[in-house]
Amino acid sequence: MKIGAIFPHLEIGSDPIVIRDWAQAAEDLGYSHILAYDHVLGAVHENREPKLWGPYTENDTFHEPFVLFGYFAAMTKRIEFATGILILPQRQTGLVAKQAAQVDIMSGGRLRLGIGTGWNYVEYDVLGEDYASRGKRQVEQVEVLRKLWSEQIVTFEGKYHSIDRAGILPLPGRQIPIWFGGFTDIAFKRAAAMGDGFMFGSGQADNLAGLTKLEGYLDAAGRDRSNFGIEAFLNFQAGPDQWRAEVEAWEAVKADHVSMRGMALRGQGGGMDSPQAHIDALRTYWEVVGDLAD
Repeated sequence: MKIGAIFPHLEIGSDPIVIRDWAQAAEDLGYSHILAYDHVLGAVHENREPKLWGPYTENDTFHEPFVLFGYFAAMTKRIEFATGILILPQRQTGLVAKQAAQVDIMSGGRLRLGIGTGWNYVEYDVLGEDYASRGKRQVEQVEVLRKLWSEQIVTFEGKYHSIDRAGILPLPGRQIPIWFGGFTDIAFKRAAAMGDGFMFGSGQADNLAGLTKLEGYLDAAGRDRSNFGIEAFLNFQAGPDQWRAEVEAWEAVKADHVSMRGMALRGQGGGMDSPQAHIDALRTYWEVVGDLAD
């Protein structure tokens, strides 16, 4: 099993030296990958109709994942990178194809693209994309991404994309893995139909229950579970008495990856009080579970 670390965007701050030190500490300790969340814009929640229900507001910090991974690629040697998740339908597909290919090339093939549809319709509006059609567009986007990564000249005519003999050179030299993320049956179903894997981002019990549903959709799609990747996010706030048991639970169901989330989620208090605390957390967690890593 690969054990990764989730970039603590809410609490790490914006000092590039601190961010570098965190990434290098993760690699030096033995973590297999760094996973980063994605929001281009935050939004005020008050006085909106429909209401914004998501956990993040205008006060929350997000570092842009492709730029962040380019930075990390230049200062690390082996650690892999994953978006968890990139809100794909609010971004232009051709631009995502180009950016992802560039990160993959510059990192020596270390990118995994986790995608989802998101919840912040204000963000979609600002970026000029349609919120209502996001799920259907995501399906077509995956098809377009794979064509742009494998064909020098692409011609494509779909409901949401029109490409007339164009391409994104340089090509990445491989199909960048596309994993899905989310919390709903439709996300599980889409992943089973066309994804390379799935990222479970809820609590431990909900994640394991979601895996059971996903496996049902994989069976219905005639797909071999052994060729489909599974990742679960595990919370540092669960405490050292739970860390090892949680990793072992995912090892028992043959998950491929888990990632430690050091940021406090809603309801878990204010989180860690310094960037150094996040670096220390990497070490503390690894001392308990690192021997379980491949």
